[in-house]
Amino acid sequence: MADGGPAGPRADEDSVLPASLEAAWGLRQRPGKGPKPGIGIDRIVAAALAVGDAEGLAAVSMGRVAKELGVSTMSLYRYVAAKDELYILVQDAAMGLPPAPPPPGTGWREALDAWARAQREVFHRNLWMLRIPISGPPATPNSVAWWDRGLAALADTALGEGEKISVVLLVGGFVRNEALLMADLNAAVAAGGKSPEETMRGYTRTLERLADPVRHPALDRLLRSGVMSEPDDGNWEFEFGLERVLDGIEVLVDRRARDSGGPEDRPS
Repeated sequence: MADGGPAGPRADEDSVLPASLEAAWGLRQRPGKGPKPGIGIDRIVAAALAVGDAEGLAAVSMGRVAKELGVSTMSLYRYVAAKDELYILVQDAAMGLPPAPPPPGTGWREALDAWARAQREVFHRNLWMLRIPISGPPATPNSVAWWDRGLAALADTALGEGEKISVVLLVGGFVRNEALLMADLNAAVAAGGKSPEETMRGYTRTLERLADPVRHPALDRLLRSGVMSEPDDGNWEFEFGLERVLDGIEVLVDRRARDSGGPEDRPS
């Protein structure tokens, strides 16, 4: 997208943005034809977001949002061309802006760690949002702001610009996958009508019946270790995984620093 400088983005006749996303960027104030509208993108998105928060993504439709606003479904199409487009706008609203930048001098690892944790908090507040299919690279105001903040965490490293993109995709993908996995597991537990502890005990007993020590020696060792019966910490897997991902990135950051002859940006 073209950079409009201090005044913000500018309209571009070759832009691939649909009209609703241009409106989200402030490039288009109202539909180009017809009488002055009584609703706008902000009201439409707010209504859709409220429906999603209360009932999940499956309940978010053009008809349902129109009903919430007390208007005809066709009136929404003057602002949003399709449901998929509405999903993109709702997702952007749910994400919100990233937190403020870290203080000057913050190391890349600390900054990227904070970025990942902030994103995880957003996902866990809006788990239904993770059901929205990814339709392309970031193109909405808030998603671009999050992307920029992730890249900014790596600004003082010797990584190439392409490597910075890959690092942000790697960390963001881990955060998203962990939140989606937790959402699926929580939904499965809720459907079973038992507590997470009861569900895990039942699963462990099932594995003990099914796992053969000869055919599944590694799984047998795991079961005999007793770790499956230990109290579950809902954050442990995230903490473990994020640390390992950042460890791997640190190896690359240090290698590029040596290659460039510059100081290594190590975390304090």
